[in-house]
Amino acid sequence: MNAPHPPKVAGIDSMVPTPAHTVAPATATSGTPPVTKTTVPHAPPPGAVLQDRLAGWVSDLTTLHELTERLARTDSLDRALQELLRAGAALVGARRGLVVLEPGDGRGPGRTVGLGLARSDLGHIETVPRGALPHGRLLDTAAGLPGGAGEIVHPDLFAEDGLHPRHREVAVRLGYAASYALPLSTASAGRLGAVVWFYDEPAEPHERQRHLAGLYVRYATEHLARLLELERTRACMATVAEELLPSRLPRVAGVQLAARHSSGPRGGGDWYDALPLPDAALGLAVGSVTGSGPSAVAAMGRLRASLRAYAVMEGEDPVAVLSDLELLLRLTEPARTATALFAYCEPALRKVTLAGAGHSPPLLIGERRTEFAETSVSAPLGMLACWEAPSVEIQAAAGETVLLYTDGLLRRTGDTMDRAFARLHTAGACAPRALRHDPGALADHVLRAMLPDGQGSADSEEDIVLLAVRFD
Repeated sequence: MNAPHPPKVAGIDSMVPTPAHTVAPATATSGTPPVTKTTVPHAPPPGAVLQDRLAGWVSDLTTLHELTERLARTDSLDRALQELLRAGAALVGARRGLVVLEPGDGRGPGRTVGLGLARSDLGHIETVPRGALPHGRLLDTAAGLPGGAGEIVHPDLFAEDGLHPRHREVAVRLGYAASYALPLSTASAGRLGAVVWFYDEPAEPHERQRHLAGLYVRYATEHLARLLELERTRACMATVAEELLPSRLPRVAGVQLAARHSSGPRGGGDWYDALPLPDAALGLAVGSVTGSGPSAVAAMGRLRASLRAYAVMEGEDPVAVLSDLELLLRLTEPARTATALFAYCEPALRKVTLAGAGHSPPLLIGERRTEFAETSVSAPLGMLACWEAPSVEIQAAAGETVLLYTDGLLRRTGDTMDRAFARLHTAGACAPRALRHDPGALADHVLRAMLPDGQGSADSEEDIVLLAVRFD
């Protein structure tokens, strides 16, 4: 079996030595004593040095191209930071590293990511005073504090007289003897953070490695700045969408309520609502506005507010509520369509009267049955000149839960709609008995069954909304 070759990066300290050029020995003829020849070193031919330099430059450019291409394919801050650490470690010849994201504008997000360092190792490093760490000094320098430089090199930590005692203890515990740190800062992106790589033995990158690492880190900083702005935008959109949804669900005798909501990466127009109505009734609604981004979120807020007003005025007639909403949508936002479901719930009678406009049917989950409500097929709001659909009544038993949801729950599975509906039915039917007494636990069980890899793992921009109503 051949011995495994150590990994190599193009142009970076190849571990395969260059073979020595020797002159082949002359073939001895019979009767002739062998003649020993002395190899005289020849001067390199003209242009050989230039060719070697050009070959080295091409190799370096190829290396940078490959590493920056891999970095450009990352689509999240965490992945980009991990790729930065791995590529930088290959460039400077280190094995472990640490990157601290700390934007200078103070808007966050801040995080610390390690390469070859466990969570406990990161905790030990955090016990060292900030000013005693190379990346800490770089961050303070970029913030306007004195005492730093463009790079900080510690070729032999234990040989330094001024090393902080706590830094020495942590270095001994983690087993590193040298470090090389660079700032994540450019004129256009500003200060984003700092990165440091650790060596197991006393060492430091040579001039060529420093040059390549500097070029790569500058490119990485610009890429991180773009991802940082994208993550901030997504977080802002998610916050706006959450603020437009109910901050808490009402308490109504006879029912227990629970809601789950997850926005897509760009922010979508799915919503839910629950509001007390006269005569101890309860209005329930879920819906979705077409599109994504700020405009869809704003349209969702306007539509939800209008539906609340119509529900207060004529909530006992869900068809009338959706008819008024359809007229408003067609007159004020003719370029949009929306799906919606409104239910008039009477907890004392355990009765739900609902109407849907292009929306998926609710799922009734109980001890003796798990079935979809037989709602009529109807068009979404805004698609026809005049929307109309009959209402449907659901008579629930004590302990049963009515689950309202948006289509994003089905689409995020990646299955066809028929298979997604079947999976949802199975999730409700197989819910453990202990979870059926808590609508929140039941909603979480359905989410885990539909998306076993987590809500953020599916490659979809769809929002997810679940509204669970359990009758006492």
